[in-house]
This record gives sequence, C-alpha cells and structure tokens, in this order.
Amino acid sequence: MFRAAALVPTPPLLVPELTGSRAAETVDLRNAAVGAVTALTALADRWLAVGVDLGEVRYDETTVGTLRGFGVDVVVTLSGRAAATVPDPELPLAVLIAGWLRGVAAPDTAVEVRTIPADADSRWCARIGAELRRELDAAAETWGVLVLADGANTLTAKAPGSFDERAEELQRGIDDALAAADVGSLAALDSELCAAVGAGGRAAWQVLAGLVGTDAMSATELYRGAPFGVGYFVGTWSRG
Repeated sequence: MFRAAALVPTPPLLVPELTGSRAAETVDLRNAAVGAVTALTALADRWLAVGVDLGEVRYDETTVGTLRGFGVDVVVTLSGRAAATVPDPELPLAVLIAGWLRGVAAPDTAVEVRTIPADADSRWCARIGAELRRELDAAAETWGVLVLADGANTLTAKAPGSFDERAEELQRGIDDALAAADVGSLAALDSELCAAVGAGGRAAWQVLAGLVGTDAMSATELYRGAPFGVGYFVGTWSRG
C-alpha cells in the first residue's frame, strides 16, 4: 500500500566530495534531502525512486554507479549487497543521487529506481502514476516513493540555463504546489513552458500527481531555494 512520498532534487552539489570548499553553501539543502529520505524510511516498510532521464528504465537493487563523471570517484549503490559489482559510470543522475541518499540516510535499505522520459506528456505521466499506485496498493507492505526532480535552471543570469523572466513565477508555483501537496496544479504544469525555463523535473512531479490521485496528503516543506540559479524543493507527503 502506498503511504508516503519524499521530494528531493538531483544536483551533484548534494554530495560533499563534489563541492569541496563550497560544501557549506549547500549544507541546508543537503541536510533537508537526507532528512526527507530518513522520514520516508520511517513511514514506509519499503520504498522506490522515480526520476527523469531520456527513457523509461528500471534499475534494480544490484545497481552500482560512480560520480566520477562529475569530478570525484564516489561509488554509490542501490543496496548494501551490491558493493562487489563494477560501478557503472554512465548511470543517470537520478539513479546516482538516489543511491547516494540511500547510502547516507538509509544504508540498511535497498531501492529500485525507475526513470521516465523528461519530455513525457502529462497524460502519459498520469497513466504511469496510476499504474504505479495500483502496483503499490496491491502489496502487503507499506510503500514510499522518492521523487527526484529539479526546478527551473534559468532563475539568474549565472544559472546553467541563463536567465528567463518567466522562470521565477513558474518556480514559485511549483514550490507552492509541492508544499501544499496540490496535485491538481502539478498535473496542469505546462510542459512547453517547463522545458523552456529548464524545469526538468516536470514529468516526475506529474507522475507523483497521478500516483496520489484524489487522496488527501499531509505535506511538510523542508527546503526551498535557488542556489546557483536553479530551483530546488525538498519535502515529504504522507497519507493518514
């Protein structure tokens, strides 16, 4: 049965080894993300992760990756039993961050990561979310879902996507919807506008909306901000 969701972004800067002397600049974001996963494991017997990439792929608990492509060879795993596997240097960032968070916040757990196409349309996302909900509700255990998604990357002139005057309003709306568990607003996000301002997590949030459906959720906001010009939100949703 589906019980809870945790919402985190996927910046490599979550990992202290990758930020070096600038690690202190993102300590609040890092602590919030670790706290969200810790809360998720307390609310659910088991959990899986959903993030965006180029296509729909499942990564099981034997998966091992490395953040070498981002500057430091930090090995991450989706379970404690996968340590002997040769790390894959080509894993999607959502898989790497899910594995890193698991290792820090819940090292005794295992997680499966499912990626979905970042450009998937809203109807597809709603269907996939509803299918995932049926799958989780059919299980005897209580399940949590870690949703890995980034906001607009055009919030300042020095942001990765440069500056777009439309980004601030869109990001505020996304943050407010996530903080209130407002699935209607998430489901209605404009895919073209999100793509234009670099809100790459749109499809993952819309899968979450399809997963939750009409259920009432209690939401807790742990972080919202835009370090380096990218919108990041961290929080938890729970039923009952």
